[in-house]
Amino acid sequence: MSQNPTTDDRECCAPLEHDVDGRQFAAHVRLLSGAGNDTRYELLRLLAAAEGEVCACELPEAVGLSQSAVSHALSTLYDAGLVTREKDGRWRYYGLTPAAESLIETLDEILPDHD
Repeated sequence: MSQNPTTDDRECCAPLEHDVDGRQFAAHVRLLSGAGNDTRYELLRLLAAAEGEVCACELPEAVGLSQSAVSHALSTLYDAGLVTREKDGRWRYYGLTPAAESLIETLDEILPDHD
């Protein structure tokens, strides 16, 4: 009986390890969790399609939700490091961070349109 070539050089049932430290691991999970919701992902896509930053007041109608729901989603995205937030008087403007831009580009590359 031949052995599987992928297991020849390692002990079976040995503990597995990864090279991501605890802080980096937590940051990755926070980023992925931040984008991992229909509303938040749609907001990211809307911001990606916009020319520059977008006022928060423009987003509720675009996603069909209340201002409160959109505000909560934007706060989660901000906490995850996926959007920037600028305050100008009573208005808040949001844009994508480089991490969000990279995430969207990567998703578009690995999951192309399936017309």
